[in-house]
Amino acid sequence: MYNLYDYGGDGMKLFTDTIVGISTAQSQGAISIIRLSGDEAVEIVNKVFKGKKLTKVASHTIHYGHIVDINTKQVIDEVLVSVFLAPKTYTTENVVEINCHGGLFVTNQIYELLTTVGARPAEAGEFTKRAFLSGRIDLTKAEAVMDVIDAENKAALKIANSALLGKISGFVNEKRQELLDIIATISVNIDYPEYDDVEELTNNDILPRLLKVYNELIITLENAKSAKLLKNGVQTAIVGRPNVGKSSLLNAILKENKAIVTNIPGTTRDIVESSVQLKNIMLNLIDTAGIRETDDIVEKIGVERSMDAINKADLILFVLDGSSELSDEDLEIYNNILDKVHLVVINKSDLEQKLDTNYFKEYISISTKEEKSIEKLESEIINKLNLHNISNKDITYISNARQIEKLQKAINALDDAFAIINSGCEIDFVDIEIRKAWLFLGEIIGETSTDSLLDELFSKFCLGK
Repeated sequence: MYNLYDYGGDGMKLFTDTIVGISTAQSQGAISIIRLSGDEAVEIVNKVFKGKKLTKVASHTIHYGHIVDINTKQVIDEVLVSVFLAPKTYTTENVVEINCHGGLFVTNQIYELLTTVGARPAEAGEFTKRAFLSGRIDLTKAEAVMDVIDAENKAALKIANSALLGKISGFVNEKRQELLDIIATISVNIDYPEYDDVEELTNNDILPRLLKVYNELIITLENAKSAKLLKNGVQTAIVGRPNVGKSSLLNAILKENKAIVTNIPGTTRDIVESSVQLKNIMLNLIDTAGIRETDDIVEKIGVERSMDAINKADLILFVLDGSSELSDEDLEIYNNILDKVHLVVINKSDLEQKLDTNYFKEYISISTKEEKSIEKLESEIINKLNLHNISNKDITYISNARQIEKLQKAINALDDAFAIINSGCEIDFVDIEIRKAWLFLGEIIGETSTDSLLDELFSKFCLGK
């Protein structure tokens, strides 16, 4: 680890060096961007820039010139240099961005030159880490930066931008303030009981206020489950016994021949994976091997992987053959998925139906040969997941696993507070649990964070971000 900063006399963390990183993808392109941040960013670039004197230019301006090797005096590239002076920058430090031609060799030549004249190679995510440590953004906004970069669909991008604009931090700060008001009221009663104008506070007095915060946190947690599916996609396992049309269903949804289809049972011996955009939802489809008892070693491995896919799935499409009678294998698979989110899909509706449907409360009949059947199934999938138009609602979405964990811990602390209230204990003990909830909510936005947490979080960023 590099020594990123020293502690100043006032206890604030002060960055002591200037970092450099390549902010664009490490691949051939039209333009590459090399970014520097730190007190000496302008001076360092000025050493290798032939053009205007960068130390004299105004902030937020762009300048044409050339990057020159200080040893050979040879021009490396024709560039545009953007200068941003503290504090109105991404990191609140001086920031310089060099736009050069996008060749890998020329980009690396400029990058290496800057490291020889005073800049230190940036660690992964260090630019955003500095923005967080300097107080320009909170932890939810820092994480949202990476979510914007990683977004693979409109819903994921909308959720990320909502967090980046401060919707999560605004909600969390509001709930923390409400809890803090309750804590302050309790503290006054405990510390200054002798004052006449302080009414005696009981557990019943704070219960309605506490329930209000609790219910809003519960709703947010429920929304988080939907947001996670919108952001990461729905792990969808297509399961059933052999030869019921699982691979045909996969191909029909994808509108391509991804999986091999034959009338020989056991053709699919391993899972086949692919993804498809379904309106605002990404379905990560898994065509599993047919589940049945078998002595074939290879097929047996495929069946085991199918069972593993069932356990990890957000949604299970249980496929049955409508042209044949219900078998013991069908019923065994069905009983294994009853406690999971599932859709019973009766395939081959274009053939004479022999399947007894009375065993199932809900089902959908389709033919993988008919486009309208697949469209009907897609609508059922959206309804089953309760994600229809949810991304268009004005909701605070928490989709980050770390944030969800802290939210759950805050809810658990309030659960403990309610248990204490119901037991009739003194209000002092309730106060302890409310403070815990307040602290856990603070961890969501980074009010309390450890160096190890920050190192792990920002290590997932790209080097130039």
